[in-house]
Amino acid sequence: MRTLSISKPGQDCVNEDYAVANTKLIAVSDGAGGGGIYADKWSKYLVSNLPESPIRSFEELDEWIEKIWELFYNDCEKLAKEAGGMVLNKFYDEGSFATLTAVWYKTDKAYWFAYGDSVAFCYSPKTCKLQHSFTSIVDFNLPPYLINYKDELKVAGFRSGEFELMKGDIIFCASDALSHYIIMMYELSNCSEYAEELQKAEKSGSKEASYIKNASSIKIDFYNDVLKKLINCKNNYIFERHLKKVYNNKLIALDDYSFAYKMV
Repeated sequence: MRTLSISKPGQDCVNEDYAVANTKLIAVSDGAGGGGIYADKWSKYLVSNLPESPIRSFEELDEWIEKIWELFYNDCEKLAKEAGGMVLNKFYDEGSFATLTAVWYKTDKAYWFAYGDSVAFCYSPKTCKLQHSFTSIVDFNLPPYLINYKDELKVAGFRSGEFELMKGDIIFCASDALSHYIIMMYELSNCSEYAEELQKAEKSGSKEASYIKNASSIKIDFYNDVLKKLINCKNNYIFERHLKKVYNNKLIALDDYSFAYKMV
């Protein structure tokens, strides 16, 4: 098991993602810095306080957030008061935003949930099949659902399910830009099966459409060319160097990148 997490390559900015991999679960949270404040602290807080038992329903997620948010609020309110001015106003008016996905695993089964566009995955090298928690690749164009301590969660943002596991399977989580790259490369490597979905995404006119167009001429072995290369990144330096190359090849959006995995 391993976690890899870096800020936007070459941008000299704070990494607002946070990832974890331990003996019970893997998880990724993508702090959304486009609004609010303390997104990096909020993503780390969410991942660090995940319960030992799986979150299986929207109600369980809602109850868990209700139990934990106040301590984060109190600690960050002190920081915001020290900063004062716009920082304090942002804290009170906007709050903090983040996505969250987690996978709890046992010998033969894994339970996942996702809120927003960070994604939980399971890949079987034996069957060459990839399962994931997301809806459709074209939906990466949509604004993500985000967890905020000051706002009510929306049922539409929550997804949950199970992965049936076989020995040798790989379960992993990734933040949105990296998830789009992974799903895109898998679907292109199985293009006859996903032709309609890929065509719809490519015609969307979004920036993601250009990545699909750029990748469509590449011969792709998903396991060896995509997943194995991510798993073989032994540290964040190698992870950044690899994803810089992917970015320079115009196959992925510039973003914070996080990846947490466990080999069954």
